[in-house]
Amino acid sequence: MRVGLVGALGVGRQRRVIVALGVLLLVVVGVLVVTGAAWSSGRLERRCDLLAEARIARADIVTGSGDRVLVIGDSWSAGRGLAHPGDSWPSQLAGRVHVDGFTGSGFSEHASPCAGRSYADRVDQALQRTGARPDLVVLEGGLNETDRSADAIRSGVRRVLERLEDRGIPARDIVIVGPVAAPRRAAGVPRVDGILADEAARADVLYLSMVNLRLPYLDDRLHPTVEGHREFGQAVAALL
Repeated sequence: MRVGLVGALGVGRQRRVIVALGVLLLVVVGVLVVTGAAWSSGRLERRCDLLAEARIARADIVTGSGDRVLVIGDSWSAGRGLAHPGDSWPSQLAGRVHVDGFTGSGFSEHASPCAGRSYADRVDQALQRTGARPDLVVLEGGLNETDRSADAIRSGVRRVLERLEDRGIPARDIVIVGPVAAPRRAAGVPRVDGILADEAARADVLYLSMVNLRLPYLDDRLHPTVEGHREFGQAVAALL
């Protein structure tokens, strides 16, 4: 005759076994969570380091001559996906153009998961690399804001404009270039475009809406091809 677990161990002992197993399970789950978090944190840190290196590499490429122009932007400015990042759209602008582009960043503080990469956070370093006060500052972005709240976007725009003003850059020397409706995030672009336009008007800053521009894209349906960058840069240059 076979004896069940309850009969073999007794009710009291069975309860102790169940409790012990439960504790063990919690410990295992805790270890897995901590290990997974550490792994994710390590991967994020490495990714942020690589994006920072790409930012520096693009900043080292200065194009043109004449009036000094500083572009602060996201992956479109950084030239993500291009064989030669120097082919990104700012190279189409007139003047001596300096670029501070960080992939995944935006106006809002947490557009990028990498800490301290919003446009406002990068103003001082960007100005320092430019070497002298720029004649024009172009703030390009918005595609990384489609999942951000209106308050976060507005706060980010105001922060970067205040930071530039504190550094001696008046509103008349600043231009905000809004997002194009890239297929992958097209649904959220009109809302962001409207918010950026409102904030630019509030600060008496020129705003260039690009929401209706149609461009060729890479397979990710988010970043332009070389030709797309050329067309985008020429469109911005024409409006300036």
